[in-house]
Amino acid sequence: MNKDILRQWKTYSLGFLLVCFCMGACRQGNKDPFYSLKNGTIRISVDESFKPVMEEQIQVFEKSFPGATITAAYKSEATCFKDLFTDTATRMIIVTRGPTAEEERFFKDSLDYTPKWNTLAYDAITILVNKKSNDTLFTLQRLQQQLLGKQNRNQQVVFDGLNATSTVRFVLDSILKGARFDTGVVKAVKSSQAVINYVAENENAIGFVGISWIGNPEDSAQVNMLNKVKIAYVSCDLCPDSPYVKPTQASILSRRYPLVRGLYYIVKESSDDLGTGFSNFMRNERGQLIFKRAYLGTVMDFDIRNVKLNQKL
Repeated sequence: MNKDILRQWKTYSLGFLLVCFCMGACRQGNKDPFYSLKNGTIRISVDESFKPVMEEQIQVFEKSFPGATITAAYKSEATCFKDLFTDTATRMIIVTRGPTAEEERFFKDSLDYTPKWNTLAYDAITILVNKKSNDTLFTLQRLQQQLLGKQNRNQQVVFDGLNATSTVRFVLDSILKGARFDTGVVKAVKSSQAVINYVAENENAIGFVGISWIGNPEDSAQVNMLNKVKIAYVSCDLCPDSPYVKPTQASILSRRYPLVRGLYYIVKESSDDLGTGFSNFMRNERGQLIFKRAYLGTVMDFDIRNVKLNQKL
């Protein structure tokens, strides 16, 4: 009798262990291997020049992955990098340059790893003039002379700041080649939207903003802005006969438009977490389609959209 009870107990115990093993295996098999890439909370700093398109990227990502929350602060590029270096809560920035070799060494020495970074899209610096202005043709030489105060001193030039923004840095590097502005003709305002508003209210002013603020003819707010300002043409010095071109997806990707810059992500994560998941999303088809819809140049190969803007020269 005791032997029968012992035999039954061993049988039940073995069955119980098998059930536990199977349940554990099922739970392990059902675990999402990409869970950390699309769940959790992350705080990021974003170059203010790209606020319109980045707000759309975040909105679509969060709707696609309800377990994810991305809190974005829109700042000057220099402040974004400061956050990356000094704010432990900021794990990702969106800016117009990658880290320098010196910056990568700093992270390697201080964190024992190098942040991941790559190109997301290509942007254009757009030159805006007042809707009533007929002065819509610019060369790089003319822009250089105006910014140095040697030509058209009566025409106010407006930026989204004078020393910390990506737009200012690009113009200093690419147009002035390291020279300094004549502050008597250059004016600083607080944001890209403020640049657009200033040009709209002052007939004899020109402004510099990123294309994502003004170049999307499918965005009703941007179309309304184009009732107050115009996008100017810039001479393509690399093209035969130096034609004047506007910043479009085609001219950005072909570099026929000369004022083109990259848009980059830098993720400060030692493992693949939400920042990596968000950057992967932006570099893959859905995120690239959002950049394309915003009329930035994409890193993914799409057919170029030709759009006719209802504007006169």
